Order: sequence, then structure tokens, then C-alpha cells
Amino acid sequence: MENGGRVYEETTSPAESSPQKGLRNCGCTAAHLERPRLVLKALQLVLSFLAFVLEEVIEVCTNCSGLYFFEFVSCSAFLLCIPILAMYCTPLYEKVEKRQVKNLDFGIVSLVGLFFWIASIVFSSTYDKTPIEIAAVTFGYFASIAFTVDFVMILYKRCHARKETPPENTARLPNLAENQPLNNPPA
Repeated sequence: MENGGRVYEETTSPAESSPQKGLRNCGCTAAHLERPRLVLKALQLVLSFLAFVLEEVIEVCTNCSGLYFFEFVSCSAFLLCIPILAMYCTPLYEKVEKRQVKNLDFGIVSLVGLFFWIASIVFSSTYDKTPIEIAAVTFGYFASIAFTVDFVMILYKRCHARKETPPENTARLPNLAENQPLNNPPA
């Protein structure tokens, strides 16, 4: 201390954090969803949004019941795609049970896909064939196809996972070491 040196020198330096680019700064990641399904989820979101926006632009209709049903289904599809995609792409996926997320995704994809097919068929049978209505129905069918492909991919993955899982053997064999008493050596 007498020679002017500092007693307590800084012994550690703060770790340099590498600047991360893109959506990783907010915690977003695509690691929980395979690339084909991620593309399908994005397509479902975009196509259902476009179908909804295009049907909202329609000013006059003669038989509006098909239009209103299509409006409800396309808006619902768009709004249900957002939380599922957010669930897969944010840290929330790690905090929720993965099986529940996958079951919820399966339920939404199957129901929305079915209703999108029905709404597109009903609307295409009742529309006035204006260019905007044709475009809305076209995007409705494209969205229906995207939901159907996603449904098939989920089913394929579930069936494939069941085939790879070996059946559990619940029958106990009498000669296993774990079935022997601890204090008595096997005879």
C-alpha cells in the first residue's frame, strides 16, 4: 500500500455478449417447429388473413349468408393461428407442457381446416362471381389446403412416433434380480 498500488484490483471483467441479430433478441425462435410446418403455419396465417381482408372489401351481395359464414371462419382462422404460432416461436413453449401444445395445435388445425372447407364451398356456391369474391374464395381454398396438409403432417408424425415406441412390457419375470429379496441371496 505504501508504494501507491491499489489493494483491490479488479479481478474479473464483464463477459462480452455477442450481439444477436434478428428475432432472437426478443426470445423468438423456430427451433420447436420443423421448417415445413413453420412454413405451413405462416401460410395458414397469411392466407386466412388475405381471405378475410378480401371478403371485407365486398360491398354488395345478393345472398349474404355464405359471405357471413366465410367471414366468421376466415377471421377465426386468422385469430387462432396467431397464438399457436406465437406459442411455438416464443419461450412460452418451454413453460407449457409440450403435449398440451401439440394437442391444442392438432385440434385447431383439424377444426379450422374442416370449417374452412365448408365455408369456402358454401361461399363459392352463393357468391355473385365478382373478381373480389373470386379472389376471396380462392384464398379460402388455398387456406383450406394449407390446414389440410398440416393436419396430414401431424397425423403422419403421430403414427410414425407410435410405431417407433416399443410396447411396454408389464409382465414380471420371476428370476430378475429386482424381484429377489435384498437379504436373501438367490438360491
